[in-house]
Amino acid sequence: MADIELNVEVRAKAGSGAARAVRREGKVPGVLYGGPRGPVPIAMNANAFGKALYTGKLLGHLVTLRYGEETQSVIAKDVQFHPVSDKPMHFDLYRVGEHQLIRIAVPVHFRNQEASPGLKRGGTLNVSRHEVELMVRADHIPEEVIADLTGLEIGDTIRISDIALPEGAEPAIADRDFTVATIASSSSQMAADAAADEAAATAQSGAAAT
Repeated sequence: MADIELNVEVRAKAGSGAARAVRREGKVPGVLYGGPRGPVPIAMNANAFGKALYTGKLLGHLVTLRYGEETQSVIAKDVQFHPVSDKPMHFDLYRVGEHQLIRIAVPVHFRNQEASPGLKRGGTLNVSRHEVELMVRADHIPEEVIADLTGLEIGDTIRISDIALPEGAEPAIADRDFTVATIASSSSQMAADAAADEAAATAQSGAAAT
């Protein structure tokens, strides 16, 4: 079962005015989506919500929602923050079954930069997707997917098919082998290559003249 438990209460009213009133009481308003009951306005103690959020195991993970004696599995998919204080202002939860197949964004991390000849020559890693959407069971959501840069040269492309996905996970976009990142020439490397080409051409021209 999930590591995090969210103790919530059902709000009597929805809307921006009701949400502001909830915040004045030291709580964070939210909405529970999915299932036959439809959206349900909820709220949670702000301090308790902050502790759950900053564990790093709330967003994009299977967590337990508790309301009184009732519990259910949910996924936290979105948290809105205050633009100045950065405090959580609103959250969205989605009802799921533990073994339900869901679509969710998972972060991409890149490993073995030091083993990429292209990067060692001054190339740059251009990331097209910092996250990829996967279809995965709710109780098997991976923390990350890893793109291995070993052996990659300037001009090489990393596609979703090049990434070893966890067992049971599949790309949500199944009909296209999309680009995740590329190894590109940096401006300094391009200048160095151009200077080297020019020097080689000059040397060749000088040799031909003699």
